[in-house]
Amino acid sequence: MRLVLISFLVYQILRVRCILEVDVAIIGGGLAGLSAAKDLAIANKSFAILEARTRVGGRVLNANFPGKGAEELGGEYVGPTQDRVLALISELGLKTYKTFTAGDSMHYRNGTLQRYLDRFGGIPPVGIGSLLELAGLINEINTLASTINLEEPWKSPNATILDSMTLETFINSRIFTAESRMLLGILVPGILSVEMREPSLLYALWGVAGSGNATLPGSIGRVIAVDEGAQDSRVIGGSQMLANKLADNLGRENIFFRAPVRKVKFEHAWYTITSPTLNVSARHVVVAISPPLTSRIIFDPPLPAGRDQLNQRMPIGAIGKAIAIFPRPWWRGQGLNGAGISDTGAIRIAYDNSPPNVSFGALMGFIEADEMRKLDNASDDEIQLQAKQSFVNLFGPQVNTATQILVHRWDTDQFSRGGPGAFMPPGVLTQYGPFLRAPVGNIHFAGTETAVRWIGYMDGAISSGERVAAEILSNF
Repeated sequence: MRLVLISFLVYQILRVRCILEVDVAIIGGGLAGLSAAKDLAIANKSFAILEARTRVGGRVLNANFPGKGAEELGGEYVGPTQDRVLALISELGLKTYKTFTAGDSMHYRNGTLQRYLDRFGGIPPVGIGSLLELAGLINEINTLASTINLEEPWKSPNATILDSMTLETFINSRIFTAESRMLLGILVPGILSVEMREPSLLYALWGVAGSGNATLPGSIGRVIAVDEGAQDSRVIGGSQMLANKLADNLGRENIFFRAPVRKVKFEHAWYTITSPTLNVSARHVVVAISPPLTSRIIFDPPLPAGRDQLNQRMPIGAIGKAIAIFPRPWWRGQGLNGAGISDTGAIRIAYDNSPPNVSFGALMGFIEADEMRKLDNASDDEIQLQAKQSFVNLFGPQVNTATQILVHRWDTDQFSRGGPGAFMPPGVLTQYGPFLRAPVGNIHFAGTETAVRWIGYMDGAISSGERVAAEILSNF
């Protein structure tokens, strides 16, 4: 009898220890969730962050080389008009450095390698006919993007028409040369991690419109450019330093790892958030994960039908990254900047990813959209071989001296399933867009997909967290 009583008391103690009561429960320990927690902590609100992984950062991940630097296996670039991430970098005492661009770029097409000086913001030399086509298309997209209502894009002029077609349909009605189509078939996946046939034109225009700030409007040029563009700079020490420093400042005792949320139940003015390792009671909930991952959570009562439909209709982009490591950036000695664009292979876009102290050399390549999907079932060795061959195509046989090939497949990452964010096919933004940021009771939705500016970027994730914190504090 005594043993039974002791066992019962131990069970009750353990059960109570697994229930935590806070003002706000935050689902997801990426930059969105951490940024929300930062502002809530400033307002003296208690919070708990439930993170499925064993680390913070979400789709921001470092590969560290102690004493030498870091490589980013996820989000890494920052640039002008990305005001929220630049402000956070400064606030956390971190520094940035410019992406290396001195020298020539490489273009591999139809089995021929061409060296060129980049004068067109990431576009290699093309014939005059293709150049005129591309210039006309870019001008038209920028003009259309300037008409997009950033807060409510579904209310933009001709929104229904723009949302009824894919980006590919629009492009094919204006671009006719094989050269132009080849380049756009590389650049679009490089920006969105989807093929041109997948997103709606309205959604693509919304992304372009949001690639600016309150002073400077968004433009295609800023999205694809390195200098003064979206790929302008990197964080010294790697971008995951943002998440790690935020976590340290917030107190890691407030972050619970290995806690994938299974259920959110509302009862008697409180929400119970259930995970395998922790149950949390809170007055407010922040869902700071992508819409397709949100659909894995059971909500009781269920989310409104429109919000649930949105979750189901927003697939996530397909992306991986491969980074070749060398003792030194030997291509710089050949007058090359490490940037390349290719019409074949797993990697179609590459950059110099060496650390600022040049303690080693690194070439980074994106594996995007269909090219990533083709490799979802491949072994790590096979992907490394294909990545190396892609780098060889662009930079020659000296790539074979690489000491290591780092690869991260976000498609097969259990708690991401792709990246850099979920997107909207035709018909979704006009039909279900109003549900994207709308709270459901005291459930608030964050994540880079919900941003107004720089959707799919670290800046968008941070601003979304700040937005939901303001929502909560205005109605607490």
